[in-house]
Amino acid sequence: MKDLKYLCAYTIPICALIGLWFQGVFTYLTPIYAFGFIPIIELFTHSSTKNYTEDQKQNRAKKRMFDWMLYLNLPLIYLIVFITLYVITSSTLVTYELVGVIISTGIVLGSNGINVGHELGHRQTYERFIGKALLLPSLYMHFFIEHNFGHHFKVATKEDPATAKYNQPVYFFWITSTIGQYVSAWKIQSALLKKEKKIFFSTKNDMLWYHVFTSFYFVIITLFFGVYGLQVALLSGMVGFLLLETINYIEHYGLRRTKLPSGRYERVREIHSWNSNHTLGRIMLYELTRHSDHHHRASKKYQLLDHHDQSPQLPFGYPTSMVLSLFPPIWFLIMNKRVPLDMKTEVQNK
Repeated sequence: MKDLKYLCAYTIPICALIGLWFQGVFTYLTPIYAFGFIPIIELFTHSSTKNYTEDQKQNRAKKRMFDWMLYLNLPLIYLIVFITLYVITSSTLVTYELVGVIISTGIVLGSNGINVGHELGHRQTYERFIGKALLLPSLYMHFFIEHNFGHHFKVATKEDPATAKYNQPVYFFWITSTIGQYVSAWKIQSALLKKEKKIFFSTKNDMLWYHVFTSFYFVIITLFFGVYGLQVALLSGMVGFLLLETINYIEHYGLRRTKLPSGRYERVREIHSWNSNHTLGRIMLYELTRHSDHHHRASKKYQLLDHHDQSPQLPFGYPTSMVLSLFPPIWFLIMNKRVPLDMKTEVQNK
């Protein structure tokens, strides 16, 4: 029964559905729950550094239930999008309700969409297709290429747009990371095409396909829900990918790999990602908060991720940390003293 704890991740889309049904102030239930209620609860709940034994891991690796809890997010995400667009085009919502709906839907697209898409994107065969489909409503399909072939190789270096610099406010990071990852995805795709000796207009050009799928998504929405529906879908998608970028911000803030005399960087280790063992945040984000182990072995399934004592630890869970990052002076006050001194020196020497 303990394994069913990850069903708690569905409480976020449930909050969004409640908001769409009752409307009014309830349209803000999702952000209040995700970034108000959960952070408060995390202050009074324990964090666990316990790891599973090898026998337990083998048993958990075989349980398909963990996979199905991810797969079910696919129909759920598109159901939320459909209901959102149906409600906003068939009801007369005042401005504050519309803003609440957009924020709530965007949070679902980020947490149950991009986050799950990220997990499945590291796997093989059909699971990757599910992962990419989960990225589509957030307009971030290029994330698959950049994250898997860029971020995991360049993490904690100045070449990685998804690694936040020391003393960089999250709002500047949103801009540099969003643009930088998109540009990086195209560069990676171009290199892959060149390696396979394929032309730009090739069926192997995944970036081109991502734009085709996204355009088709826009056309379908416009046909059924008009330009107004398209605008809401676009804004919700933006909230979704900004949620991702805020997570990116706290995951590697200020951390740097050492550049060796050879000109190459040291290998990625457990010390190059911020970790959090706060139980509720771990459950809600499918163990994304054990990010150090994820970078140590990207193909490792979420239910098997370990705690590493040498990993830098966030003082709070991910939801609380995300809220704090929106207030740069407070974030710097709390986090700057936790960034390892040698990594600060590494930044200063560049």
